[in-house]
Amino acid sequence: MNAKVFSITGEEIRDIELDEEVFNREVSRGAIYYAIRNELANRRVGTACTKTRAEVNKSNTKPWAQKGTGRARAGDKKSPVWVGGGIIFGPRPRDYNYTIPRKMKQAAMRSILSLKYKENQIKIVENFTLEGAKTKELASILGHLIKPERAVIILRDEDGLIRRAGRNIPWLKFLSYNRLAAHELFYGRQILVLEDAARSLNEHYALKAGKKAGERRGD
Repeated sequence: MNAKVFSITGEEIRDIELDEEVFNREVSRGAIYYAIRNELANRRVGTACTKTRAEVNKSNTKPWAQKGTGRARAGDKKSPVWVGGGIIFGPRPRDYNYTIPRKMKQAAMRSILSLKYKENQIKIVENFTLEGAKTKELASILGHLIKPERAVIILRDEDGLIRRAGRNIPWLKFLSYNRLAAHELFYGRQILVLEDAARSLNEHYALKAGKKAGERRGD
């Protein structure tokens, strides 16, 4: 299928062929859910920690006699029922990271790209770079292409000048074609794809390319 390529001034200049397996396939919302859930879990630091009664800095002295006072029995002030005592079953440091199957993650990326394309939220832009890495220059280009709302730019190469220019734009994120993030793509209101990046997406996420990669590994 064909899509329009826009110049940095917002004008239609030519067509580009997009792979229907990547940009026009059936959307798997289950794959999208599991991919986003995996990314959010892997971002968790997992440093939350509470002290048990063995770790609380309190006295081991028995606060009052076992019998004869009319009070309930009490062993020490580290008991979880006392203020300042230990915590029962509180959070402890742990690793939340886990992996999902490669095919599921690729299916999620294809589904998100297809969903965004069907909703007219993907725009292919001619390749460009910034000489001085100026935020003002990048903001001027974006003003011709998208609204100032949550957006993602997909790059073909690690263009440090464009990334540096976009650091001061709070609603803008950058992704490489081979390192897409399901969370950023799904919640982005507008997705700008550089022309070379669009061609690379065709090759990287095509089903045929995935099968060949599996055959090489012996899957």
